[in-house]
Amino acid sequence: MIASLRGKLQSKKPDHVTIDVAGVGYMVNVPLNTVSLLPDEGNDIFLHIYTHVREDILQLYGFTSEDEKKIFITLIGITGIGPKMALNILSGISHDNLLRAIETEDVAFLCRIPGLGKKTAHRLILELREKLPSSREPADRIFEDTLSALINLGYKKTVARESLEKAYRKGFHDIEGLLKEALKYLTGETREKT
Repeated sequence: MIASLRGKLQSKKPDHVTIDVAGVGYMVNVPLNTVSLLPDEGNDIFLHIYTHVREDILQLYGFTSEDEKKIFITLIGITGIGPKMALNILSGISHDNLLRAIETEDVAFLCRIPGLGKKTAHRLILELREKLPSSREPADRIFEDTLSALINLGYKKTVARESLEKAYRKGFHDIEGLLKEALKYLTGETREKT
């Protein structure tokens, strides 16, 4: 099983590249958006590789990041999605946008990918929601966790969000700091109303 390739970029086409590794040329299928990230022909290249083996074929699929490779492997694990369709999905949108579309259950956005219908988009969301890593930045997660804590304390979501945004703008980016500062605004606002 080939896990990665390092060599010279021999040729670059819209759907595949040829990498020369010690005199052996490997044809590697790549997502369309990966091609634009690659160096010019003749330069050094490194790709994470997924080796797809069937009784009648051996194909290599290349990715610039380990995360993109993991998403590809997860995609081909879904019934009805083979390597070609998975590559098509990753060619249609960046893997960050794919993660965001799955998290927000944006079927319309997923259906913009050529060859991906509503049924398959729904299946993608259903099967991938828990399997794929979150696209949120750690800071966003901290913000959302703190918001959840304030809501659990009995504050209305809109009021809690406003106070958190004020605290965030003041430079508080950890849960403890955000929570303390947001509570200052919330208790201050509560005292003003009484």
